[in-house]
Amino acid sequence: LKLSSLRLPLKNARGLSLRLSNDEMAARKLTVAMVLALSASHASAFVANFAVSNSFAAFMGMNPIRKVVTLLQQMQEQIETEGKKEKELYDKFMCYCKTSGGELDASVEAAEQKIEATEAALKGSTERKAQTEADLKEHQSSRAEAEDTMATATALREKAASEFSQEEADLKTNIAALAKAVDALEKGAAGAFLQTTAANLVRSFAMEKANLPDSTRQELLSFLSGSQGEGYAPQSGDITGILKQLGDEMTKNLGDATETEDTAIANYEALMSAKKKEVGTLQAQIEVEMERIGRLGMEIAEFGNDIEDTQEALAADEKFKSELETSCKTKTGEWEEIKKTRSEELLALSETITVLNDDDALELFKKTLPGASSSLMQVQVTVALQKARAL
Repeated sequence: LKLSSLRLPLKNARGLSLRLSNDEMAARKLTVAMVLALSASHASAFVANFAVSNSFAAFMGMNPIRKVVTLLQQMQEQIETEGKKEKELYDKFMCYCKTSGGELDASVEAAEQKIEATEAALKGSTERKAQTEADLKEHQSSRAEAEDTMATATALREKAASEFSQEEADLKTNIAALAKAVDALEKGAAGAFLQTTAANLVRSFAMEKANLPDSTRQELLSFLSGSQGEGYAPQSGDITGILKQLGDEMTKNLGDATETEDTAIANYEALMSAKKKEVGTLQAQIEVEMERIGRLGMEIAEFGNDIEDTQEALAADEKFKSELETSCKTKTGEWEEIKKTRSEELLALSETITVLNDDDALELFKKTLPGASSSLMQVQVTVALQKARAL
């Protein structure tokens, strides 16, 4: 195609002869050159496919201008078809960006809320565990104190029981000895009594334990030692009265000691009953608290692991979200560039087709070309290439 021939006269709508200016002619040359340059890949693919099509023979018989226009129109359709496909793919990708971005936002928000809730639960469990450990320590201390109190009370009770047992035995022995002494004096057998073991017991009691005035104690000891002789008259003497008085006092002391012992035993039993209940209650609390501490320890460990896992998942989601946003922005930029390039290609093709479809251009080419059989493009297709394309 000799673009310089476009300088030949054209007719306007009124039938007047016009000549294109140098600028207009340069613009048309540039338009055609752009189409051929920008669409080289489309043209080569199209020509190769078209060469083996059923309409190839009809195409070869067309007017040269119509051949170019047909090629350009089909290139235009191909570009538009490819554009639609790429637009569908781009829309799907952007839909994925939007959908995945929303899902990632929801996932990140859920992870952040879960971490916050789990940290709160972890804090609560840690505080409860610390409080339970303090309660356990206090209850263990109280149980130890109660057990110490029981042990001390038992030791004191055993000691008091032993002392009472000894005192009771001494009092009963002395009471029995005094009763024998009184009975012997009343029967006039004082001399025989003084030779008995009972007399020795009464003598020891009078010397060590009896609460008597010194004169009375001296008189009693004189009798018991036998220094008053056989002429002592028991019915008129004071010795019998002294012995009876001592016997009454001992009996009263025995009763008081027995009553005191009974009261001590009752107090001890009440104390032991109360302390055993206290220890039982404390033991039950201690067991519950130990179980609670173990359970809280497991909860704390689980919460810690859960927080760590969620933080890792959150970091992965945030990283993927950032990468996705970057990829989507990059793809958007690339798509805008592709749209711009395709728009320029389609515009150039459209303008060229318009120029070539002009009636004046057709007349111009008829006058310029040597014959109807001449072609703007020489396409040579071998039989082998046709077979290869057909396969």
